[in-house]
Amino acid sequence: METNLLTRRSECEWEIPATGRMQVPVILHASEALVREMDDKVREQASNVASLPGIVQACHVMPDAHWGYGFPIGGVAAFDAERGGVISAGGVGFDVSCGVRCLHTGLTRADIMPVQRQLADALFTHIPAGVGSRGAIRLNEQRMHDMLVGGAKWAVDNGWGKAVDLERIEERGQMLHAKPGHVSDQAKKRQREEMGTLGSGNHYLEVQEVSAIHDAASARAYGLRLGDIVVMIHCGSRGLGHQIGTDYLRAMVESAPSFGLTLPDRELACAPLKSELGQQYLGAMRAAINCALANRQILTHLVREVFARLCPTAEMPLLYDVSHNTCKCEEHRVDGELRSLHVHRKGATRAHGPGHPDIPDALRIAGQPVLIGGSMGTGSYVLAGTSRSESLAFSSACHGAGRSMSRHQAFKNWHGRQVVDELAARGIIVRCPSSRGVAEEAPGAYKDVVAVVDAADRAGLARKVAGLEPLVCVKG
Repeated sequence: METNLLTRRSECEWEIPATGRMQVPVILHASEALVREMDDKVREQASNVASLPGIVQACHVMPDAHWGYGFPIGGVAAFDAERGGVISAGGVGFDVSCGVRCLHTGLTRADIMPVQRQLADALFTHIPAGVGSRGAIRLNEQRMHDMLVGGAKWAVDNGWGKAVDLERIEERGQMLHAKPGHVSDQAKKRQREEMGTLGSGNHYLEVQEVSAIHDAASARAYGLRLGDIVVMIHCGSRGLGHQIGTDYLRAMVESAPSFGLTLPDRELACAPLKSELGQQYLGAMRAAINCALANRQILTHLVREVFARLCPTAEMPLLYDVSHNTCKCEEHRVDGELRSLHVHRKGATRAHGPGHPDIPDALRIAGQPVLIGGSMGTGSYVLAGTSRSESLAFSSACHGAGRSMSRHQAFKNWHGRQVVDELAARGIIVRCPSSRGVAEEAPGAYKDVVAVVDAADRAGLARKVAGLEPLVCVKG
């Protein structure tokens, strides 16, 4: 992206002024190098988002942003229902509530290395991964309904985890006001055998070592020490979420004329928040959030089972679980006024600052953990939300490194076996059901996660707490 088209407001803040149909400006939170790496489609898509009815303050773009469907991935936008605001399925994405959770183990590298290969094999065998993967759990109509309403709480009530886990999950593990009746039969059918599965694409399960501490006080609050071993799980709502996105995008496109909406891009299909269709989508999307929360909770239980066999001294409490493809109704202060807004975060993480009431008591002093996943062979990070992020971008931060090339291009550049062998030479054991999947997710296909995290830190969106390096990676 050419920076001469932008107004620089600070080291890591750039503005695209509101022109034409835009109702608000676009604010990019990134270093100059990261802005230049972004494709022009990010500018075009963000400007289109800024033209939607009822948008508040600005369309925000995170440092890991890249082209997406309708909204750029790494896009944040808040809408006021009382002022004609809309909800957009493209602003949430197809993998509704895709997110990351991090588990402590109480172990160190010395405990893991003697069983590293066995651990990789056992995790890969015990946890279904890949396109179309199926789990051992089968949901009939009643169990499907209960899962879509209950989320991780449903999973815990059915024996997958502990009640204490719920305190370390956004929404305490259950998104309220979910409406399974607004989820299509096809979406439910796709999910009937997919609970407790990792999926494909950029989803993964990693065993990681805490390799750096950047904020000692926050690290202590989070229970992280140099040399600790943690487990990070990245996945979402699987086929159900994808089908909900497909169903409602179609309905929103067809209904746009009846709402008097002229869309700058068909992919930005939306509906007024106060319309019947808007409320139906909200209910279905919340059900998909619960599906993702339940799925990650079941995966956590399966991971604990593997560690109990191979590393019986492991203690595996949950550090935190955050989602990054959602729309949530939150209160934010705009021009001195506290307003109820529907905040779309597509490829962006909620990042409440210290003291916020939605943060668990034990973590509140440090701020909400922000979990930044790496890209197989690269490091991951734990960040903390800042008070400043509220005024910067509706308490939002980045969610990962962000792709720098398409999966098709990555597949042309790398061979799966080559990537696996190169990572093995670095001491990282990778297991994946698909050689193509490894090639498509090669570390080189992503932006530099260090640069992304540094930009988020310098921008004030979130501050660095700890760096993590992979030892075992199970790819979907």
